[in-house]
Amino acid sequence: RAYPLATREELDATIAAIGPVATAVQLDVRDADAVQAAIDATDELAVVVNAAGVVWGGAPLWEMPAVAWREVVDVNVTGVFHTVSAAVPAMLARPTPRTGRIVALASAGSSRGLPQMAAYSAAKHAVVGLVRSVAGELVDSGITINAVAPGSTRTPILDASAAVYGLADVEAFTEHHPIGRLLEPTEVADAVSWLCSSGAAAVTGSVVAVDGGMTAV
Repeated sequence: RAYPLATREELDATIAAIGPVATAVQLDVRDADAVQAAIDATDELAVVVNAAGVVWGGAPLWEMPAVAWREVVDVNVTGVFHTVSAAVPAMLARPTPRTGRIVALASAGSSRGLPQMAAYSAAKHAVVGLVRSVAGELVDSGITINAVAPGSTRTPILDASAAVYGLADVEAFTEHHPIGRLLEPTEVADAVSWLCSSGAAAVTGSVVAVDGGMTAV
């Protein structure tokens, strides 16, 4: 990747916007102990959203550096494994009738190939497999787990993807969306929020496509 990750200042600004009910904890999802410590410090864990992700691309798979493969898989897949592995026992420890919501960010690339971005596509396919499998393991627990699969969304990762394909402007990705425009981050966040609500209690093991029709048409 050659794009900046979120900064501590951006995290603090987000927490400030939420208000005093929020606390910032900076960690690397590849560090299982750090993830576990964050979960352990949370009282009555009810909702977990796995949103950490990185992308690498610009060459065919056989030319991809091994270190890049490991980083993409470790952040996008192993990070979800660490979070779910820590969160589920904490949720199961709550008294019945319990509820719990886990959401993982996948991608439109979780259901189709992405030339020159094979590692990213493979990682997001793995996220979907993990979500569906864990959903079956949580049957009758009151805990749901789902994935949201966004299309091209206005984020730094989309800028990096444009560079991979030699595009001068991210607007070029609009052609993949039947709705005729890029997605805004708030639209993806709204889908995540719904899956975390009581109204989504019957939804588990699902992949919710928020991609402007990209994978449907």
